[in-house]
Amino acid sequence: MTDDLDALTKALDLEHVFHSWSAQAGLDLPVIAGGSGAVVWDHAGNRMLDFSSQLVNVNIGHQHPAVVKAIRDQAEILATIGPATANLARGEAARRIVERAPSGFSKVFFTNGGADAIENAIRMARLHTGRDKILSTYRSYHGNTGAAIVATGDWRRMPNEYARGHVHFFGPYLYRSEFWATSPEQESERALRHLERVIQSEGPDGIAALLLESVPGTAGILIPPPGYLAGVREIADRYGILLILDEVMAGFGRTGRWFAFEGYDVVPDLITFAKGVNSGYVPVGGVIISDAVAATFDDRVFPGGLTYSGHPLAAASIIGALDAMQSEGIVENARRIGEEAIGPALRELAERHPLIGEVRGEGVFWAMELVADRASREPLPPASMGRLKRGLTSRGLLPFVQDNRVHVVPPCVVTDAEVAQAAEIYDAALSALE
Repeated sequence: MTDDLDALTKALDLEHVFHSWSAQAGLDLPVIAGGSGAVVWDHAGNRMLDFSSQLVNVNIGHQHPAVVKAIRDQAEILATIGPATANLARGEAARRIVERAPSGFSKVFFTNGGADAIENAIRMARLHTGRDKILSTYRSYHGNTGAAIVATGDWRRMPNEYARGHVHFFGPYLYRSEFWATSPEQESERALRHLERVIQSEGPDGIAALLLESVPGTAGILIPPPGYLAGVREIADRYGILLILDEVMAGFGRTGRWFAFEGYDVVPDLITFAKGVNSGYVPVGGVIISDAVAATFDDRVFPGGLTYSGHPLAAASIIGALDAMQSEGIVENARRIGEEAIGPALRELAERHPLIGEVRGEGVFWAMELVADRASREPLPPASMGRLKRGLTSRGLLPFVQDNRVHVVPPCVVTDAEVAQAAEIYDAALSALE
């Protein structure tokens, strides 16, 4: 019977579901019927380690009882209410978020997810400054709505370039440096010089904001080199430009900190979030607004809104998630597991497998960059990456594979034993490919 349910699930999916970022013919997707912590399973009970956290969002793990209870309890009180009301759950959720933000941030604008958080942060920056252009990096992903996808730097931008006023530049990436750098310090210095020249060439008086992922995620877990984000802040201040830091993927425990930018001596003007704030149990996102930007709209209408902004079920899930993460030391676990388990395990794999060109990351936010040749750093081709992905899945691990990289991004609640088990699977799949 359980095998029949898996077959039915696949049949219904192929017949009726249109999937994102995919050619639809011939899709063969894993069936997920349930989960707990860092493990998921199908209807037949076949278990897999979830080292993707789905789309790097299930930070608290699957089916955390505190979050499930918070949603259930709120549904029994009030399942939905519009944003033009005051609601206790919404206010409590916002309070918990700003308590973890830097000083000088008092308000949250809630959205339905990360992409529309980016949209509204861009809108706020343009209205606050009276300027139009938004600068973001080529190696970035900011979402799939109008301005967010054009702010994105990767290939998904190109068929969707309908929004105005976007300019791209290169951020730091020492392993594949655009600046002929040979050290992290040199990469930082030259990347900052490049950014300032782009600003000067585009006309500073027309630039509303710099939009950066604090730690670029989908683009490769690109840890900022020393001084880079602080340098970006200094350049932005010099030209009167706002700094928007995208914490949609990197925030709420993923790097072993509540916010990724806390590790890089920088405070932005606007912070976007989603994913990890409630681990995606209910769709939600938002913008944490600095007091200076928020004051712009004290006597001026903010021309934006969403029917489900601050939805009570989403708000309740945020309260449940953040309270549990605090009381259970989940953010601290992410930091420790990165330092003591994931990092050492991946570096050991790199010593054994010449396919691994570089390992980088922090917390539960890591990447193995795979190459056909370490000397030339030629990326491992897509066919080989496809075989590796199938090898990982067949051995019981749900991976996050992007371009020539395997992103090692389990939930923040992952255990040392689960990391060790995953390392064995990565080792076996890489050996089979080699």
